[in-house]
Amino acid sequence: MSVIAYFTAEIGLWSELHTYSGGLGVLAGDHVKSAADAALPLVGMSLLYREGYGRQHLNEHGEQSESYAPIDPNDHLVNTGKTIQLPLDGDTLYATVWKTNVVGVTGHVVPVYFLDTGHPNNSTAFVGLGARLYGGDDNTRVRQEYLLGVGGLQALQELGHDIEGMHLNEGHCTFAMLEMLRQGWSRESLAQRTLFTTHTPVPAGHDRFEWDLVRTVIGDLLPEDAEELVMSAGDPEEGRRCSMSHLAVALATSVNAVSNLNAKVASGMFANAHIAPITNGVHHITWTSPSMQGLFDEHLPGWKEDPSQLGYAGSLPDEALLHARSTNRRILRDLVRASTGVELHEDRLTIGFARRFATYKRANLVFRDLERLRNIGAHRIQFVFSGKAHPKDEGGKQLIREIFASAEEVADDIPVAFIENYDMATGLAMTSGVDIWLNNPIRPLEASGTSGMKAAMNGVPNCSILDGWWPEACEHGVNGWGIGSAEDDRDDERDAANIYRVLEQEVLPLWDEGPARWAKLMRSSIATSARFTGARMMADYLYFYDQFS
Repeated sequence: MSVIAYFTAEIGLWSELHTYSGGLGVLAGDHVKSAADAALPLVGMSLLYREGYGRQHLNEHGEQSESYAPIDPNDHLVNTGKTIQLPLDGDTLYATVWKTNVVGVTGHVVPVYFLDTGHPNNSTAFVGLGARLYGGDDNTRVRQEYLLGVGGLQALQELGHDIEGMHLNEGHCTFAMLEMLRQGWSRESLAQRTLFTTHTPVPAGHDRFEWDLVRTVIGDLLPEDAEELVMSAGDPEEGRRCSMSHLAVALATSVNAVSNLNAKVASGMFANAHIAPITNGVHHITWTSPSMQGLFDEHLPGWKEDPSQLGYAGSLPDEALLHARSTNRRILRDLVRASTGVELHEDRLTIGFARRFATYKRANLVFRDLERLRNIGAHRIQFVFSGKAHPKDEGGKQLIREIFASAEEVADDIPVAFIENYDMATGLAMTSGVDIWLNNPIRPLEASGTSGMKAAMNGVPNCSILDGWWPEACEHGVNGWGIGSAEDDRDDERDAANIYRVLEQEVLPLWDEGPARWAKLMRSSIATSARFTGARMMADYLYFYDQFS
């Protein structure tokens, strides 16, 4: 049977298999789960990182360190019995192929494969290639991407899959396109049968390698006109290095971004390419808390098979909705107490912020004016934070330290908790257990922002800068709140003032109106989430997938 091969450098299927760092990987997991629900002929391909992304540890000052607990694939995956071999550095790289099956609501199976360099025939250096997600220098990263693209494609073929089309999740996967050219696909066929998804306008999200390094690793797989291809796609470096994303865009006819706004931004990054907007969606069953699932089972029957039923959330009765909400809030309070020692108050508005600690996300913005924050929220609000900084991101680590320092200053008036080692399980507890979901990136750098969709699905309204998905969803005061007026220039003073204004003049007055008024807001939030599910996302991607045949 012909399949669509979905390549991704990271994938989050469940918390314990920590081969993901943040939204990109969790989105990949939601993608394959939603494809299984839709019974699509998709197969997933990724790498197994024996040490994962790293466990986060925070001391009392918010200083982050990392440890790397080994992943035993036997605990999570099934060995296919297949091994691939790739020429590399004058030697042979071996990779074992592991598998897990993702089963959809109708029983359809999407297999997801992982390439593992922990093979007994490998040298110590080759074993190390599969140690850590986004670990090592360019020498390691380019070899990981060679294994993912070239090795991944060969592994799928070795497993008997007839590849009808390819979907590449970011530029980490670009070498798969070059391998297909080597195997005989014409450039016209490659362009027609490949979809490339770009996620971020932030430079760190796009790998660039020196040309000599790329040639050393992949040899004659690199097209003779590769530099011209990168330049033709609008590389701002004008081809000085190999931009994996620009090379992919140059070779693919179909390119999509992950929100309407992200598509506009990406159009300025890639010359002469039409960037289609396909706004991300989240897998509704994965990201709905058990208590809310029970509520939906009773009052929105069929929502698991057809999540558009969430659009009828207006029929949810107050008592049942508020009971489910109370359960989620209690679970989060218990988690915070057990993991941080901070005691949250049942009667206070809980504001949640959890995501990767990249500097453009401005995690500490709400603490810019502590006196103003006290005047607004003393004994009325409380915060729960979580999120990891990349081990090499000193700016992100500094944000965590600053949040700890601010938390200490306001502790008598405003409790602040920081849950360490953010993972999928913590993400579900937070997106279902807080009262509002705060997001304040520098617009337009937030590509999508899927955590806000998860919150909405659990009846948690967003309070967000109009970036990523939120401009498509926000009905100010009805299903959440927009912060500011869609300003694109960075002004932390202005944006912090806008956060304070919304909290003081709109969020807290509505909270004070009582549970019945808050339940109305929750119903609107849930109804909005019906447009941001993985099922809707798959329906959009079908337009491209159908063109592969």
